[in-house]
Amino acid sequence: MAGPIAQNTPAAHELPVILVADDSLLEQKYVGRILAQQGGWRVAFARNGEEALEAVAKAPPSVVLTDMNMPKMDGLTLVEKVRENFPLVPVVLMTGSGSERVAVAALKAGAADYVPKQALAHDLIPVLERVLSVGQAEYRRYRVLQGMTRRSSQFVLENDPALVPPLVAQFREDLIEMGLCDLTGATRAGIALEEALLNAVYHGNLEVSSDLRQNGDEAFHQLARERRSLEPYAARRVRVTARLTTTGATFVIADEGPGFDVSKIPDPTDPEFLERPSGRGVLLMRTFMDEISYNDRGNVVTLTRRLAPASGAGPAAFREGPAR
Repeated sequence: MAGPIAQNTPAAHELPVILVADDSLLEQKYVGRILAQQGGWRVAFARNGEEALEAVAKAPPSVVLTDMNMPKMDGLTLVEKVRENFPLVPVVLMTGSGSERVAVAALKAGAADYVPKQALAHDLIPVLERVLSVGQAEYRRYRVLQGMTRRSSQFVLENDPALVPPLVAQFREDLIEMGLCDLTGATRAGIALEEALLNAVYHGNLEVSSDLRQNGDEAFHQLARERRSLEPYAARRVRVTARLTTTGATFVIADEGPGFDVSKIPDPTDPEFLERPSGRGVLLMRTFMDEISYNDRGNVVTLTRRLAPASGAGPAAFREGPAR
C-alpha cells in the first residue's frame, strides 16, 4: 500500500485522498494514470478489501474506489464494512461488463456511486468530483452538528401506520448526530420506537386488539382500516415529543385512546407470553431501550436511551417498555 492516507479526518486540511482497492497491479497503474490527470488529488493503493479496511481505520481517505473481485474481501463486502463503521467515507465501485446487478446491490449496501470499467477513462473523474463535493459538504455538516448540545421536536400523527417508518428514520438520524448511538445502536432504538408508535396507532387510538392476530394478520389489519374512517377513532392523533442531549434521549409517545391497566402488563420474558403476537414487541422495547414507563392511564409511554460507549475509529464512526 502506498504512502500515508490522511490525517484523522477525511480530507480535513489536505488534498483529497483517493484510496484505490484493486488486486491487479496493471489496473492500479491504469486507474492511477487517470487520477493523475486531475492533478489535485493524492492516490493510495490497497491490494484487497481487508487491506483497504485497515487503511481506512488508520486514516480515513476522502473516497474509497474499489474493484469488485478481490481476494480476502470483495468490493461489495468492503462497501458494507465501510458504510457500517465509517459512514462519512464514501465508496465508489468499479464494475465489469454485465455487473449491473452488482452495482444495484452495492448502491443498496451504501455505495455512493459506481463506474463501469469500460467507462473509467471518461466517467471516473466526474463521478469522483461529484462524490467528493457531496462528501465534503456532509463532513462540514457533521462538524457543525458536533457543536449541538440539545435537540427537541414534536410531531402529531394521523392514524396511518405508513407515517411511522419515516419518523423512526428521523429519530435514528437524530440519535447518531447527537452522538448517542452508533449505527447498530440507532437501529435497535429505532425498532423499539417503531413498536411503541405502532402500539399507539393500532392499540391506542384504533383500539385493535392483538388477539385478532392469533390466526394471522388479516382480521387485525381489516379492522384497523375500517376504524381509521370511523369516529371516535378517526379524530384521534398520536403526539410525539423527542428531547435529545449529549447524554441521553427521551421519547414521549401519547395516544388519545382509553388507555389500559398498566399493572396487568405480563412479564415479557415469560415463555408463554413470548408465544403471543405482542410478546416479541414487548421484549424488543425493553431490550433496546434503557428505560420504559407508562402514565397511570396507560396511554402515554416514555422511552429513554442513554449515551452508549463509543465504537469504531475517528469521527466517521460517530458514537454510539412494554407494549399493549
